[in-house]
Amino acid sequence: MTGTAPGAGADPVRQQLSDGPPVWCTNGPAAAAMWREMLPPGAYHRAADRLRDGDTVLDIGANIGLLSVYCALLRPGVHIVAAEPAPALHACLVRNLADHAGTRWRTECAAVTDRPGRLRFTYYPEAPGNSGLYADREADDEITLAFLRNSGVEAEDGAELVQGLHEGVEFTVPALTVSDLLRLHSVERVDLLKVDVERAELDVLRGVEDHHWPLVRAVVAEVHDDDGRLAAVQDLLRARGFEVRVRQEPLLAGTPLYDVEAVRAV
Repeated sequence: MTGTAPGAGADPVRQQLSDGPPVWCTNGPAAAAMWREMLPPGAYHRAADRLRDGDTVLDIGANIGLLSVYCALLRPGVHIVAAEPAPALHACLVRNLADHAGTRWRTECAAVTDRPGRLRFTYYPEAPGNSGLYADREADDEITLAFLRNSGVEAEDGAELVQGLHEGVEFTVPALTVSDLLRLHSVERVDLLKVDVERAELDVLRGVEDHHWPLVRAVVAEVHDDDGRLAAVQDLLRARGFEVRVRQEPLLAGTPLYDVEAVRAV
């Protein structure tokens, strides 16, 4: 359906994370599930573990800021620039960074893509981590069903759990590019560029201007391999001087979701 953006005035809830801090979120179970993606041995942990105090993280598709919080807890002293277009999620992002990331952080309530402007965005209140510019209810249901199946959930139970999960609200959000963010916040080096934007990952990378690529030291991205997107992401990163590794988490077997980890070749 189409409606106004879920506002920052929506009351957030406080969720205590297992093996983590309490955080503000719009959906407690979703926040707990996303936090598990940050922990060892996953791609986000490996990327965060390479950081050093004083490094800069660019968190694109920040949601409520769990990757930024994880980096700040693991490496106190990191600088964070985080972007999230959904106002309700951005409000939680700001509160979580204020609670856990000291003073070295800044945010933008905006989508990040390959050109500035305004774009249609779909927000899933029951599955906020799957919200995005290219939301596809049927495809998102299938990915979730595969995840549940791989987790040992019976097909009938999985179908019930997915029912209504991806009922979306559409609204318009401001959009900018990675290079716009670098200019806005006078970023001179990006030690980690994290991209989790639900099918817009290639757009994000294409929004890095040629003269800004040498500033980027490492990339971690969740990529939806639709229409050759995974190969295109790898080709772009290798052409920019990165060594690239692709993995798929076992619980995502049978889905188009892959983790891409790229580190600049020495």
